[in-house]
Amino acid sequence: MLEQELRDCIKEIPDFPKPGISFKDITPILSNPDLCNRCVNAMVEWAKKLNPGVIAGVESRGFMFGFALAQKLNIPFVPIRKPGKLPREVFTCSYDLEYGSATLELHKEDIKPGTRVIIHDDLLATGGTVGAAIQLIESAGAKVVAAQFLVELSFLNGDQAFTKEVLKHSLISY
Repeated sequence: MLEQELRDCIKEIPDFPKPGISFKDITPILSNPDLCNRCVNAMVEWAKKLNPGVIAGVESRGFMFGFALAQKLNIPFVPIRKPGKLPREVFTCSYDLEYGSATLELHKEDIKPGTRVIIHDDLLATGGTVGAAIQLIESAGAKVVAAQFLVELSFLNGDQAFTKEVLKHSLISY
């Protein structure tokens, strides 16, 4: 039921941000507080079995649900950001996207070695972003136990960007 409601709510925008890309717009979900709450609750139910110590959210849409997830689990939320946005010493990782390249950063002292981490982002496409996030977290000496997404574009095989030890959870898959 939740998956069908998400499918009905998500808008598909052809040729955005460039020709050939079919963008999945999740902003209509954000206009529906009840649907947002049910999404967070579904993610919490799945995540709590893994006993995470931190939720790491990827800028920027990974912040929305990632922060809510961390709050409901009563654990810290750590942002993974674009370059130049974090004021303290950072780990840095550059990677390729399906339509360009990017870099992510993580404060060096935000995740302690040995911490069990779930990465949250809104969408799994080719896996470049989550692969970079995993590298950043492992640079801190922490363990990524899972990557959780609102939407997965399974035909792009993004889960091949991380090992089988990193569990994957998506609320809806295309």
